Amino acid sequence: MDNQLKRGMLDVCVLAAIKDEDSYGYKIIKDMKPYLELSESTLYTILKRLESAQMLTVRSVEHEGRLRKYYHITEHGIERIDEFKKDWKDLVSIYNYIAREETDHE
Repeated sequence: MDNQLKRGMLDVCVLAAIKDEDSYGYKIIKDMKPYLELSESTLYTILKRLESAQMLTVRSVEHEGRLRKYYHITEHGIERIDEFKKDWKDLVSIYNYIAREETDHE
C-alpha cells in the first residue's frame, strides 16, 4: 500500500478512536487492536502530528501518581473524519471500476 495513503488512514483511525470520548495512548492502542496493530512509537508520532495539525488537543491528568495524557478531538479533527468518509466513497467507486475491468477480461 502507498505509504502516504496508509499514513492518512492511520491518522483518521486514531481520530476515530477518540471521536466519542477522550482517551489516552494505551487505551487507543487497545481499542484499535481488533482492527489493526499499532506500535506505541507509531501512535505517539501520529498523535504529535495530529496535535500540530490542530485536529486534537492534549491535557494531562494525574492517574495513580503519574501524569497521563488524554487526547480530545477538535472540530477540525471531526471534519477530517468526514472528509475521509467522502474520499473513501470515491476510492471504492474507483476500485469497483478497476475490479470490473479485471472480471471482464477473465
